[in-house]
Amino acid sequence: MGMEKHIVKDVYNAIEGMAEGFYSEKRSRFLSFALPVCSTEEVKEMVGRFKKQYHDARHVCWAYSLGAEGECRAWDDGEPSSTAGKPILGQIRVAGVSDVIIIVVRYFGGVELGTGGLSVAYRRAAADALSHAKLILRTVDTEFTLTCAYEDLDRVLKAIRESGAKVQECTTDIRCRLRFTIRVNHSDALRRRLEALKSVNFTLQP
Repeated sequence: MGMEKHIVKDVYNAIEGMAEGFYSEKRSRFLSFALPVCSTEEVKEMVGRFKKQYHDARHVCWAYSLGAEGECRAWDDGEPSSTAGKPILGQIRVAGVSDVIIIVVRYFGGVELGTGGLSVAYRRAAADALSHAKLILRTVDTEFTLTCAYEDLDRVLKAIRESGAKVQECTTDIRCRLRFTIRVNHSDALRRRLEALKSVNFTLQP
């Protein structure tokens, strides 16, 4: 075996289902929605749906974060620069969540809030939606496929089970074939343990 893989961030919090929030200031109303997303395509679809649903609103601002590394973007939708999307994104980061978009819909109340007031309003609206969200733990996994002798199958399955990996497919014959997923940072140790069994051959590299 070569050197161990560099330790990466392979676990993070996401949200389960949609959560809603609300904030009002000087008759302006800020409706906030935290929703799970897994790709930029889902982000575009979600934003399009809300802009259509709330077509009569003055602004539909948003920010998102994707994956363990937190790929992100924020959008002010006509509000003064950095007064909407950036405060929303800040709340996502404070909460430590990813695979999430927060959309804040503003209905203008006729009174200007100023840049400071806007930042506070968008921040509080986003925080209120997140406060109602149910957090779930998500892992970054890698996949392996191996074959082994039938007489080693029980030992292979025991090692996989004890490592927290999940078997996706298992076929048994003279040689057995297994496909399984495991958290990235746990993969090297499991692979070493399995390779100690002479009949084990990995057929695909992660």
